Amino acid sequence: MAEIKTVTYEGIMRDLKARKLAPIYYLMGEESYYIDKIADYIAENVLQPEERDFNQTVLFGSDVTAAQIVDVAKRYPMMSNFQVVIVKEAQNIKNTEALEHYLQNPLASTVLVMCHKNGSIDKRKKLPAIVEKAGILFESKKLRERDLPSFIENYLKAKGASIDPKSQQIISDSVGADLSRLVGELEKLLIALPENDKRVTPQVVEDQIGVSKDFNAFELRDAIVNRNIFKANQIMKFFDNNPKAGSIYSFLPMLFNYFQNLLIAYYCPQKNNQEALAKWLDLRSAWGAKDYMTGMRNYTGMKTMQIISKIREIDAKSKGLDNPNTPPGELMKELLFFIFH
Repeated sequence: MAEIKTVTYEGIMRDLKARKLAPIYYLMGEESYYIDKIADYIAENVLQPEERDFNQTVLFGSDVTAAQIVDVAKRYPMMSNFQVVIVKEAQNIKNTEALEHYLQNPLASTVLVMCHKNGSIDKRKKLPAIVEKAGILFESKKLRERDLPSFIENYLKAKGASIDPKSQQIISDSVGADLSRLVGELEKLLIALPENDKRVTPQVVEDQIGVSKDFNAFELRDAIVNRNIFKANQIMKFFDNNPKAGSIYSFLPMLFNYFQNLLIAYYCPQKNNQEALAKWLDLRSAWGAKDYMTGMRNYTGMKTMQIISKIREIDAKSKGLDNPNTPPGELMKELLFFIFH
């Protein structure tokens, strides 16, 4: 087997498709989506269907010890070049000493896949360094909220579909950073698109995912940026009257991020240059800088600081601090009034 040092999802998948196999894949992290994608690809593609009965084994960390895993890993394949051993729930294995010893000289014909979810190995321990030397140590991290629109765009593009920025934001705001759920929603959209028009629009999102194209976090942010008081209050009233559509409190992180970035925008040496401002704010495209240029026209730097402080206050009240019984709708009305006045 060739020595492999790729540690990104894309790099691992590229090597797997080229049949560059490592003797150990330790897949760990908070984001289960990439762990499952890599493990599933190995399970479905390393062996031929007729080879799997004797050469593919699935174990569960809660049911086996590291020593038992090693016993299976040391077997030689039957009528095949490789055997595949997949260990799910690897985070439940208590003592990894036997695994550490095995990886000092792993069997070249075994592809061992350890799926460690909901966390990562302490990098100060021996196992991570041993795994890195023997094969692949991959950490699957949660995507940041700012990266979700890009993920959505790239996923749909790979499937031959396009999506506008507004629809990207509506989906990311409503579905969130659970990639397995997000991909499921995107697949629903792809199935619904006609063959002759592979564009995802706000109307398609509303029809298929159930997120209103007019009453959502994106539209609320837009109304606040442009000081559209009537529209902002309409949206807030809609969510107050329709709690099943989403939590009003889910808007707080979105508003905090916007005004925090707006405050940073004031320090940009070229704040009137869209490209320069986008780079200053580390935005993925210049398109996103327009909202901050508008925000600087509508809110002073001092007002922006006061709004950030108010959002923190409302967030604390929403968690019961100095607020015994004020309902969510009233707290958000208080915040909107403060922002606009």
